Amino acid sequence: MLFASLAAQASPLSAQQIKDLQSLVSQLNPIQQAWVSGYLAAAAQLSGQSAAPVQQSSESSVLTILYGSQTGNAKAVANKIKAAAEQQGIAVKLTDIGSYKTTQLVKEKYLLIVTSTYGEGEPPESAVAFHKFLFSKKAPKLDGLQFAVLGLGDTSYEFFCKTAIDFDEQLAALGGKRLHARADLDVDYAAQAASWTETAVQAFAPELKQATGSAQVIAWPGATATSGHDSAYSKETPYLAELSVNQKITGRDSTKDVRHIEISLADSGITYQPGDALGVYFLNDDKAVEAILAATGLDGATEVQLAGQSYGLNTALTEQLELTQSYPSFVEKYAQATANSELLELVKDKAALRQYLDSRQTLDVILQNPAPLTAQQLVDALRKQQPRLYSIASSQAEVGDEVHLTLGVVRYDAFGSTHLGGASGFLAERLEEGAQLKVFVEHNDNFRLPDHETPVIMIGPGTGIAPFRAFLQERDQAGATGQNWLFFGNPHFTQDFLYQVELQDYLKRGVLSKLDVAFSRDQAQKVYVQDKLRLKAEEIWTWLQQGAYLYICGDGNKMAKDVHQTLLDIAQQQAGLNAEEAEQYFDDLRQAKRYQKDVY
Repeated sequence: MLFASLAAQASPLSAQQIKDLQSLVSQLNPIQQAWVSGYLAAAAQLSGQSAAPVQQSSESSVLTILYGSQTGNAKAVANKIKAAAEQQGIAVKLTDIGSYKTTQLVKEKYLLIVTSTYGEGEPPESAVAFHKFLFSKKAPKLDGLQFAVLGLGDTSYEFFCKTAIDFDEQLAALGGKRLHARADLDVDYAAQAASWTETAVQAFAPELKQATGSAQVIAWPGATATSGHDSAYSKETPYLAELSVNQKITGRDSTKDVRHIEISLADSGITYQPGDALGVYFLNDDKAVEAILAATGLDGATEVQLAGQSYGLNTALTEQLELTQSYPSFVEKYAQATANSELLELVKDKAALRQYLDSRQTLDVILQNPAPLTAQQLVDALRKQQPRLYSIASSQAEVGDEVHLTLGVVRYDAFGSTHLGGASGFLAERLEEGAQLKVFVEHNDNFRLPDHETPVIMIGPGTGIAPFRAFLQERDQAGATGQNWLFFGNPHFTQDFLYQVELQDYLKRGVLSKLDVAFSRDQAQKVYVQDKLRLKAEEIWTWLQQGAYLYICGDGNKMAKDVHQTLLDIAQQQAGLNAEEAEQYFDDLRQAKRYQKDVY
């Protein structure tokens, strides 16, 4: 399509040259395309010619797209919106909201935001600073702004898409004009996101085309990518990898079951960086599928339709649908399909429904409320399975064509049986070493190491140690001179000291400059990583004043909040800051990419 556009215009290339160019580009991956594009631009500059294939537009005629992404979904959707807008001849500036200069907001004329929501209605980490700015006294009047907001969320959480709602309402409150209605999309968002994209671009097109005249934007192939990560594999097209190692790394008497997982990426060409995550698709337990078929009286061979494709019901339940994570919309749909009066009454009370689902998997709802319904009704009530993301616990500089994970197995007893997490149960209990699984890399540019000379402080209790194992491997292989300080915590020294031998070796060789551990149950009074931080307050503050980067990984609901409050206390204690000044200090660190979180 691009080359048809080129040929249709007054091109300096002959028809044969366009054909040759098309042939060449079709053989290049996005990385190579970007390199060639840069090479031609540099060559043209040297010869005094204009190299830009995109017609320059004034700032006011550009659509700015910001994305706030916790797991990569919002970023992927934003890229698709960018591509759709460019096909309509709209000039687009796509930016991670964490890198966006808030002083630019007052100058914007056309703005589109795609954002996820994290935890209890909080913005994703990359969007925290923008969210605070928008609700602060510094936020400008936006009378000249036309905007649209798209929210991605999960209806299993109480504050569904709250960040998108916040942005949408506050932009309007500041004087902006809502050019297209907000959409709040659940985890199975692909079709609705595509529909919203089409109508949103149609809403912006008349405004921007009027501003730019008849100018047509021509993007070089691959230019819509926001990073140089080269891989043929993605969430939509995962790689069929092999499980190499599944090793339990907690003791026999531990209250936790943590596995060290190694997966082979041989011959895939997949690359990743420390800080990235691995997406894992999983198969549901055959016994769970059999139990559902028995409870509903359905035949597993029955054909059903799912996202425009036909599957046998057994295959759909095993490979395509969510049976473990529970969510309110399933209860409502299942209650309607089975005419279950108790469930229908329950869905009227949102608080009671969430309490009901606290200890129940989707499977439990079906087994405790067995009733006949059609196979298609069951499939329509369930939502599509989403891959689980795990922080990568290795550096390719050390492990090559492998990727390692530190996996906490979700296991608990309820209603007379042992329950396992979907992906963690699959990896730990049902997938044998040597068997295959579908994976992809989710790049996280908001959780990255600094240069080799800069000191880093890493706070990662439990499985939160995963990315810091990758950090240490990377810095060890690079011969980095920056100091590394790790805070790690878990219940017991003898049962739960994850990667103890590796960490002690790093400490002995000087790769790890300092190691502070908190084993909470090894003494009468519980001790956590935040308690260790308080004991080292003066030294932590010294490191921060010397330019250290600060990282937190692990539980976001409690640990990360407690650690953040401890850091605020340290800033007040060591520098005499008041509460507001301490918050601003860490906001500034976050803006400078010196305070990064990977929490879940």
